Amino acid sequence: MRIGVPKEIKNHEYRVGLTPGAVREYVAHGHEVIVQTGAGAGIAADDDAYRAARARIVDTAEEVFATAQMVVKVKEPQPGEWVQLREDQILFTYLHLAPDPEQAKGLQASGVTAVAYETVADARGHLPLLAPMSEVAGRLSIEAAGTALKAVNGGRGVLIGGVPGVQPARIVVLGGGVVGTHAARMAVGLGAEVTIIDRSIPRLRELDELFQGRVRTRVSTLESIEHEISEADAVIGAVLIPGASAPKLVMRPMLKLMKPRAVLVDVAIDQGGCFETSHATTHAEPTYEVDGVIHYCVANMPGAVPLTSSHALNNATLPYGLALADRGYAAAEADAGLMAGVNVRGGKIVNKVVAEALGVAG
Repeated sequence: MRIGVPKEIKNHEYRVGLTPGAVREYVAHGHEVIVQTGAGAGIAADDDAYRAARARIVDTAEEVFATAQMVVKVKEPQPGEWVQLREDQILFTYLHLAPDPEQAKGLQASGVTAVAYETVADARGHLPLLAPMSEVAGRLSIEAAGTALKAVNGGRGVLIGGVPGVQPARIVVLGGGVVGTHAARMAVGLGAEVTIIDRSIPRLRELDELFQGRVRTRVSTLESIEHEISEADAVIGAVLIPGASAPKLVMRPMLKLMKPRAVLVDVAIDQGGCFETSHATTHAEPTYEVDGVIHYCVANMPGAVPLTSSHALNNATLPYGLALADRGYAAAEADAGLMAGVNVRGGKIVNKVVAEALGVAG
């Protein structure tokens, strides 16, 4: 199969779909790989590095889309990209279709078979291709909160870890999954006071054991959320319903309960966000203010650390990508977890959860 890797074009997106090391694996499996010139610049992999891995370098994304049988990307295709997709292609990338009906329509119109990293599942029902970027985003969320909390950036002027004799920041994490756990680890490591809110009591027990009493845990209710955000300097939105739009846990009237110039970091923004007042931002303009509360809602947070992110992502996606390259759509038919990643095929939304989120028939 001919595998194509275009350069990412989303705002400040420096990751790449395949690293040179991953290209070598595809070539070793007998596949041809074409890479757009400069695609690996963000991870310090120049065209020569890809040539050394036996990829063929082409000048434009149009050449990649026109000749590839499978396109491997990182972020969802932009309008200028989805119009280049076609019926006999496989697209393998993050899609996050639930809050993006226009992209969904574009992919349906193209006829492409679109496999979304974020809904591929393993035998335990976990999301192995979402997990590495969730780990990165969770850790980055605390860095983002710390930056936004600085007075020069409009924040409260609070140092996350405080200093001896001065109280550290209070950070509330909504959701105890992969993102929330890694956010809490970073926050605890910096010396913050951390509370994790989750609706699963068994998960809260696991977190209590994991952190050995270094974080507070609370069951998610309206009362617990309102109480905790009223005391917080920063709130991390880390909730996920696989394939579906994120639930709105903090509504606009609740912002009035928060401290002036406190910070909301919405890591769930790719799935529509878990704060009512969230809308996607970019690394170029990451924050905005609503009712005196600073919002950080960058939709491709891991793109800020592309070297780490690209290698972590490729480590996870490689076996699934090779399966698709080796066997085509038959690989998904033989693997229920990979089939869960198929969001669009033959002009239809075929993932039930995604279809329900978009309000369309599967």
